[in-house]
Amino acid sequence: MTTVRPAAPDDLETCVGIVAGLPEHFTPDVPAKVRGDLQRHGGWVAQRAGRIVGFVVVSRRGERAAEVLWAGLEPAIRRRGIGTRLLTDVLHELRANGVRVVEVKTLDASVDYPPYEATRAFWERLGFVQVDTIDPLPGWNPGNPAAIYIAALGTTV
Repeated sequence: MTTVRPAAPDDLETCVGIVAGLPEHFTPDVPAKVRGDLQRHGGWVAQRAGRIVGFVVVSRRGERAAEVLWAGLEPAIRRRGIGTRLLTDVLHELRANGVRVVEVKTLDASVDYPPYEATRAFWERLGFVQVDTIDPLPGWNPGNPAAIYIAALGTTV
């Protein structure tokens, strides 16, 4: 059984370890960024049998907007609905707290890199829609265009 709960300070190193175990998705500088962002913004973790297997870090962008900064799931448990459960619970929590629009950035499809095909499909299954591509995105290396996705959690009027 999978449970989702807010991340606690004791979860930090486990979440960073998940990132370190995904070198095809994250560059070597990302674990330190995740560590800082999780401490600064907070997030949620997915647990199975008392063990953290996934996480999400979210930054609020005002009262009605948020951005998913980081999300990761242990590779061995992918395609079992755990990531969907984690993100669905997070989106419900954000909506309950007044968020109406959520953004996420990922590698654009114009880059032929198969590991991100599943990533983009995941966000799209959750209702996210690509609205832009930016290259270079500040903080990203040139030649790694960012696909900007948004999802509406409620009306904005």
